Amino acid sequence: MKIESYVLLFMAAFGAVICAVYWFTSYEDAGSIMLGAFGLLGLLPGGYYYWWSRRMSPRPEDDPEATQAQGAGVVGAFPSTSIWPFVLGAAALLIALSLVFGFWTAIFGFTLAVSAVIGVIVESRRGGVL
Repeated sequence: MKIESYVLLFMAAFGAVICAVYWFTSYEDAGSIMLGAFGLLGLLPGGYYYWWSRRMSPRPEDDPEATQAQGAGVVGAFPSTSIWPFVLGAAALLIALSLVFGFWTAIFGFTLAVSAVIGVIVESRRGGVL
């Protein structure tokens, strides 16, 4: 996790420097706030990863002398393909469109969202595609 923390902390430092340069050259609020937020977005996970990397034993990925066999292990189980994330995204789109076209669109969106959640639950309990 050291490499990941270094990359994110570099992003934070880059965002802070660019934010300072931008602020002192343009005095524009919105861009400075966005560049500052970019720096903070690198600082928060980068600091957390760095904090954990100092407290845990080194991973094989962090050791330049590690072999491929040291990094091997259990891969785990991955979910099968499913249509329900697409259906839930379509429901979110219909709910968002209700802000433009009216509440009647949200009724279809919420109905579709409930059916997508039920579909995910049924599919996860079955362990496969419906």
